[in-house]
Amino acid sequence: MSDYGARGLVGVMPPQANTTVEAELGVLLEPDVAMVVSRLTCYERDSRARLLGYFHNVEAALRAFDTAEPELVLFACTGSTYLVGLGAEDRHFAAQPRRILSAARAVLKALDALKATRIALVSPYPAWLTDACVAFWKAQGRTVVAVRAPEGDRSDTRRIYDLGSRHARNEIEALGDADVDCILITGTGMPSLAAIAKARTSVPVLSSNLCLAWAAQKKLELHAWLAAEAPWRQRLAARFPKALENR
Repeated sequence: MSDYGARGLVGVMPPQANTTVEAELGVLLEPDVAMVVSRLTCYERDSRARLLGYFHNVEAALRAFDTAEPELVLFACTGSTYLVGLGAEDRHFAAQPRRILSAARAVLKALDALKATRIALVSPYPAWLTDACVAFWKAQGRTVVAVRAPEGDRSDTRRIYDLGSRHARNEIEALGDADVDCILITGTGMPSLAAIAKARTSVPVLSSNLCLAWAAQKKLELHAWLAAEAPWRQRLAARFPKALENR
């Protein structure tokens, strides 16, 4: 992989229908960092059962990397972690043959780096999963001050992939006066990089994919990623200019 991954190879495991993770990590990962993707699969119709299936089927997704040898594998599904908890996740991942970092764990590392204890959430989830998300962050010692959700039918979690960054930005703007240390766009499926790039807030705005990429590149400082001149913003403009035009 020296031609296309001279600075490292990252494995990525997104949910099977998620069309956002690869696009955003392709922008966020630094030049000469390559990624190889293996999808988390489960064919249950029920969203809760499907999220749990992604978690329990992680070994099959790892096997699909075959002879590729990523230095780190990113589990790009926060909803699964919100349901099973960090303890069960840590035990399950520790038993696997590759080193795995989950999106929820990456967000926690970012919140710790920012010393953010009071957070506001932008959640595209159905109500039952938003409740699990809020309970999860409270269990990590965070005070969830406010929760905003885009309008629309969220009964199936896969409908998240129909959203756009404009939906995230609307909710970020609605949280502009919240007394918080950080706004977190939860989940890996709602496009949000353009929303973060265009946000005018007095506090940092994080997303699961932003935190995953940051955690995978520990040499980078979080504040540089959040700054107006952060290099991923120029890559976003070059790769997906229409995303920045949308309201």
